[in-house]
Amino acid sequence: MDCYTANWNPLGEEAFYRKFELYAMEWSLKEDLRDCLVAAAPYGGPIALLKNARKEKSPSARPLLEIYSASGLLLASIPWKSGQLVQLGWTTSEDLLCIQEDGTVLIYNLFCEFKRHFSMGNEVLQNHVLEAKVFHTEYGTGVAILTRAHRFSLTTNIDDLKLRRMPEVPGLQKPPSCWAVLSQDRVTIILLAVGQDLYLLDNTSCSVVTPPGMSPSAGACLHMAVSFNYRCLALFTDTGYIWMGLATMKEKLCEFNSSVRSPPKQMVWCMRPRSRQRAVVVAWERQLMVVGNSTECIQFVLDEDSYLVPELDGVRILSRTSHEFLHEIPEASQEIFKIASMAPGALLLEAQKEYEKESQKADEYLREIKDQKLLPEAVSQCIEAAGYEHEPDTQKSLLRAASFGKCFVDKFPPESFVRMCQDLRVLNAIRDYQIGIPLTFTQYKRLTIEVLLDRLVLRRLYPLAIRICEYLRLSEIQGVSRILAHWACYKVQQKDKSDEEVAHAINQKLGDTPGISYSEIAARAYDCGRTELAIKLLEYEPRSGEQVPLLLKMKRSKLALSKAIESGDTDLVYTVVLHLKNELNRGTFFMTLQNQPVALSLYRQFCKHQERETLKDLYNQDDNHQELGNFHVHSSYSEKRIEGRVGALQNALDEYYKAKNEFAAKATEEQIKLLRLQRHLQEDFDKPYLDLSLHDTVSNLILDGHHKRAEQLYREFKIPDKRYWWLKISALANRGDWEEMEKFSKSKKSPIGYLPFVEISVKHHNRYEAKKYAPRVTPEQRVKAFVLVGDLDQAADAAIEHKNEAEMNFVLSKCAASTDAAVVEKLNRARAQLLKK
Repeated sequence: MDCYTANWNPLGEEAFYRKFELYAMEWSLKEDLRDCLVAAAPYGGPIALLKNARKEKSPSARPLLEIYSASGLLLASIPWKSGQLVQLGWTTSEDLLCIQEDGTVLIYNLFCEFKRHFSMGNEVLQNHVLEAKVFHTEYGTGVAILTRAHRFSLTTNIDDLKLRRMPEVPGLQKPPSCWAVLSQDRVTIILLAVGQDLYLLDNTSCSVVTPPGMSPSAGACLHMAVSFNYRCLALFTDTGYIWMGLATMKEKLCEFNSSVRSPPKQMVWCMRPRSRQRAVVVAWERQLMVVGNSTECIQFVLDEDSYLVPELDGVRILSRTSHEFLHEIPEASQEIFKIASMAPGALLLEAQKEYEKESQKADEYLREIKDQKLLPEAVSQCIEAAGYEHEPDTQKSLLRAASFGKCFVDKFPPESFVRMCQDLRVLNAIRDYQIGIPLTFTQYKRLTIEVLLDRLVLRRLYPLAIRICEYLRLSEIQGVSRILAHWACYKVQQKDKSDEEVAHAINQKLGDTPGISYSEIAARAYDCGRTELAIKLLEYEPRSGEQVPLLLKMKRSKLALSKAIESGDTDLVYTVVLHLKNELNRGTFFMTLQNQPVALSLYRQFCKHQERETLKDLYNQDDNHQELGNFHVHSSYSEKRIEGRVGALQNALDEYYKAKNEFAAKATEEQIKLLRLQRHLQEDFDKPYLDLSLHDTVSNLILDGHHKRAEQLYREFKIPDKRYWWLKISALANRGDWEEMEKFSKSKKSPIGYLPFVEISVKHHNRYEAKKYAPRVTPEQRVKAFVLVGDLDQAADAAIEHKNEAEMNFVLSKCAASTDAAVVEKLNRARAQLLKK
């Protein structure tokens, strides 16, 4: 700790930079990096190498594509058997893009497993790729191509491929000396240099631009670099002049003259978020230079060939033997560790050290901080600085100081301290050599824990990912469940174990963990060609709605039908049945349904509404004569011609006889007879009688005065007497034919009595006619009849004659005191005599 600032290098008066080793690389490279195509993913991502890419090929030596972790551990390698590679690059989801000379882009995962490919278009195919760049915008990962015809093509999102051909640069006869992809106002543009001229290509035009404040004698641009966030741009010219400014070309930030005229191998930005310092790292064969807003620069000697990887808050430097990180010292670290610093954090750190030595100086330092009322700030500084440290010992020292300080602060919120301890524990775990993800605290916060877990899962580091979830107490669905599901999807790809073993192992591990979808795991197994394993896994899926679609996809329709029926979900059963219908021939389909009564019943319901003819075939196959008869009856009503209707009913009659349903057969036979009679009636009287019921037909005939025809139907269809009398008197009353009604009442003794005559007459407001029938009503109903016709006096006499108190009360309830006083008196007298007895 005493020489902590020994590797600090000042740039100007306020900024310090340091370079420290992340890992000693043990990848045993025999080739120089200059002989390989290299691509390293940001955020401590993996490194891809194409060995022998730039050497003369011998027929026997194929280039070798290797992927390493950031610590130099080999993840995967394959011999490159495809076309000539021009560029490698990584997507935001850590897939490797391999851009070929013919414009084909092949995509591999971390383990060199091929995923898919796409082409950058016919023009690129014809003219071939001269240079290519992979870039990242808010839309996703993009690819930009410069062809040998000196034309640019690009796509801003490889997952939603839309190729754009950029405008042509007028008079361009040779390749540009350098070019870069910029992103401005959500539009992707290309900046290129041709000699001393700079051109900007957008969607529609090519324009010449001049960087503000750039010296006219600066010379031709040889190299350009865009910052990690695409907001800043740096240009290197053939006179060694470096211009730094905003990518919008509207403001210059600073400039520097390096005095090195040879073009650099690489130039990248080295910036820290929210820092006022802007710096660029320029690398030559054996020299590394950091330049910024200062007349001085920082220089490092490179012992071996190196490769620079720009990061959010610094630059990673790869070589054959080491992996280093160059960054600006954060402000909190500067305040604490700067020589002779009197910042509150520095004093707190010293106080804690003295406290461990049991020295009274600890109290002096504490008092000095407390007198300035800066103890909360001192604690916060130590917590923040701990996050920026890579060495666990330094982290612990700073956290101990923070813990010591917060003991003397009233109500210091512990969340920041606890969160930093958790974050550092996670970071130290993933920085381990065996894991090889050297994330800084700043990168970790930008990346988020969810993305970090995804990256651990991509590396198949399932145990570590689960331990992190448990340690941070993430919800199961967000954490452990999701990781276990990924593990299971990977497990089904292993071919060395039987389907039974794999299914059992997955179920033992996953059980009923919330958020786990066995159907997704089964789908992965099916995609890997392990159908039986997929079926076994689906047995553990509790949701039938998830089981059935995959079973159908796997051509296991009968099993899908059984599962759908077990679920009790009719929609699901219909889905499978209709799928089977399209998949199987008609006979096999019907036979399959025969073995599943529930499905057959539901299909019949479907056919009743959608496919009537299919329903007929189903009944025929089952020899279900009863339902066939019902089908023909139903069909008869869709026939417009009477002959067709009668024919359909005749078919129904035959089926009912076969079904030995005498009642249905008789009813159908009578319906046929009625239809034929109705047709004759319609022809004779030129009035619509078809489709009327027997009762309505009789009523209409009476209403129209055709009493003989009504009598004929009464006899032919053996309509019961009571029903016929009711029909006739109702129709005659509706017609107002009171004379015929009276004649009919006298034709023979009424089977329904004479009270209906009274009621119907009253209903039609004809009390005169009603009074004719009241005396003929049976004694039991006479009181009611007289009341209906309004003859309360006779009603009272009848009630008194019957000596029925209830009837007397009924008549009394109908009497009005003003008009029926005599009747009331008579009834009261009769009631009194009845009560005496």
